[in-house]
Amino acid sequence: MSYGDPNNPYGAPQGQQPQQPGYGYPQQQGQPSGYGYPQAPPVSPYGGPAAPTTMPGSVSAARVMLWVIVGLQVIGVALFAFGAMALDAAKDDESLRDNTAFQDLVGDSTGLIWGYVVFGLAWLVFAAVLATKFKNGGNGARVTILVFAIITAVLGIYPFVIVGLVHTILAILVAVFVGNANGKAWFNRPRY
Repeated sequence: MSYGDPNNPYGAPQGQQPQQPGYGYPQQQGQPSGYGYPQAPPVSPYGGPAAPTTMPGSVSAARVMLWVIVGLQVIGVALFAFGAMALDAAKDDESLRDNTAFQDLVGDSTGLIWGYVVFGLAWLVFAAVLATKFKNGGNGARVTILVFAIITAVLGIYPFVIVGLVHTILAILVAVFVGNANGKAWFNRPRY
């Protein structure tokens, strides 16, 4: 086998003949040559890195945590409604009707508890709507989810200290996961 001109830089090295695999020897697969350049990541048509096609894990976790907040809201609204109904029933009890201290306490607190029920129900619906916006919501949904999570964390600290601790932790995690770079990339992705 001849390679032509010995000064050809593309020919076989001098003094070496190309090895032909013999009978019984495994053939080695040639490795693709990358010419020393690393593979570039895909680029979006608008420049910059390509938008994610699947929801990142942290954003998906934030959505699950928001649904957990919805479930906790359902439990809280049911407990407050049960408590308000129990106080209304106790207010009409004949044996407690003469107790003025109890009647003053029940008369003032029943309206407040029903107010908590209405507020909790509205907050529950708002959280459920925001949880559904994770799939196709834009940057406005992201900002609204961030504001919702921050207000939920603050409300979990002040008026509902004991029962709001779980809400506070979940809301902080939702705000962190939606506010990070993965959340920004997910909610700002182009929708064709």
